Amino acid sequence: MTERLASFRGPRLTDMMTQPLRTPLTDPVLMTVNGARLIADPSGVAVWAEEGVLLVSDLHFEKGSAYAVRGQFLPPYDTRATLRKLAEAIAIYQPRRVVALGDSFHDLGADDRMAPEDADALSEIVASVEDWLWIEGNHDPKPPERFGGRAGFELDLGPLHLRHEPQAGDHPGEVAGHLHPCAKISGQGRRVRRRCFATDGARLILPAFGAFTGGLNVCDAAYAPLFRERPHAYMLGRDRVYAVSGSRLLGD
Repeated sequence: MTERLASFRGPRLTDMMTQPLRTPLTDPVLMTVNGARLIADPSGVAVWAEEGVLLVSDLHFEKGSAYAVRGQFLPPYDTRATLRKLAEAIAIYQPRRVVALGDSFHDLGADDRMAPEDADALSEIVASVEDWLWIEGNHDPKPPERFGGRAGFELDLGPLHLRHEPQAGDHPGEVAGHLHPCAKISGQGRRVRRRCFATDGARLILPAFGAFTGGLNVCDAAYAPLFRERPHAYMLGRDRVYAVSGSRLLGD
């Protein structure tokens, strides 16, 4: 992992790595989506290891600065925290291709507000991967070009169809983001709410990856047009992912 990070050009990204990297999972949780076996990583990325593909959604770079412009001040470190977590996931899995499933930038002004060192780090991350695709989202219909990679609206990848916003009805193989799924369960006298992957085996919705992104409970009516039954949730823990059947999930 440290060798992978050392391959990034320049010191800027490695300077951000002030904490030890997480060790790779020895017993990863796998999700089968339309026949493709994907690793559900506790960071929130999904990895198709057989094809060398890492999927991530809803990075929402510069969400904090967007709120600050409107007078609602948040700590201005969300982009850096998101970059560090993303770089760590790439260092662990070393994918040949990364697909960012839309809303990577919180708005069309995010590029201009990003700190120079963060912009340099993002460019280094993108350049470290053989192929990087920015899927266009509703927040970033035209991702900035200066960070590298290429842009597109959708992508067919074997049995998977990658897009930002999930479409109502049956779409086997669809992998999307947009809804920021989270799940709530009860156990041992307390309730726990976490970001999650949501899937019924035919399609998958990724959790939002960005540091300041919220979540929409998978029991919400917004998911009804997508899943015939309540989906399974793969809840993100600190060091592992917890698979939870739809029958155990609680509404807000």
